Amino acid sequence: MRWLFMGLGWLFVALGVIGAFLPVMPTTPFLLLAVACFTRSSPRLEAWLLNHPRFGKPLRDWRRSGAISRKAKIAAVSLMSVSYAIFFFGTAPPLWRALLVAAVMVGSSIFILTRPDAA
Repeated sequence: MRWLFMGLGWLFVALGVIGAFLPVMPTTPFLLLAVACFTRSSPRLEAWLLNHPRFGKPLRDWRRSGAISRKAKIAAVSLMSVSYAIFFFGTAPPLWRALLVAAVMVGSSIFILTRPDAA
């Protein structure tokens, strides 16, 4: 099982790095999954991610208190809003699809906005 978790951890790190450069793919959720996998497989790799100069602080904030920085909240909700506008006006979806996508994005936004602010 240790090797399975380590392999998954590296897969999630790779997806997180890709997400850092592609606006349609998230970074932090994949890195949170990577930390969880490394917790079960390699304390050294877990420490590496938690102490990473770029990604470590948000991961530690989430682990400590489920907190998201205000800047990250604003960026996430703003990008979801812009993405929805592009989806809605760019594709003219049927009403049911527009409402479904809106519900998912509103639900995600509510979740993000109700998390505590990172210190």
